[in-house]
Amino acid sequence: ISSLPYTGKQKVKRGPQKVPVFTRMVKKQRLKKVVRTNKWRVNNESDQHQTPLPVKEIITRAVTFMGKEMTYYSYGRNCEHFVKKLRYGEAVSEQVSDT
Repeated sequence: ISSLPYTGKQKVKRGPQKVPVFTRMVKKQRLKKVVRTNKWRVNNESDQHQTPLPVKEIITRAVTFMGKEMTYYSYGRNCEHFVKKLRYGEAVSEQVSDT
């Protein structure tokens, strides 16, 4: 399981306003360690609109990101865009970039 622990935050100008930029390091961790005592569930709702890549390809893609920093241009600290990028491919989210 990959997670993205927080490693930094800054603001950059994107259009007429400044937006927060979150930098996170991709790390392999067990799901139970990541969620701790919080509730969690599988969310495959996007499968209704997009076809997921084969599981082996998703895993291969995840492994290539391990140890890299990811930059999020968004208002949340949610890693959902990164997961969608892995599951459905590059064209899915423009809010995530690897540095």
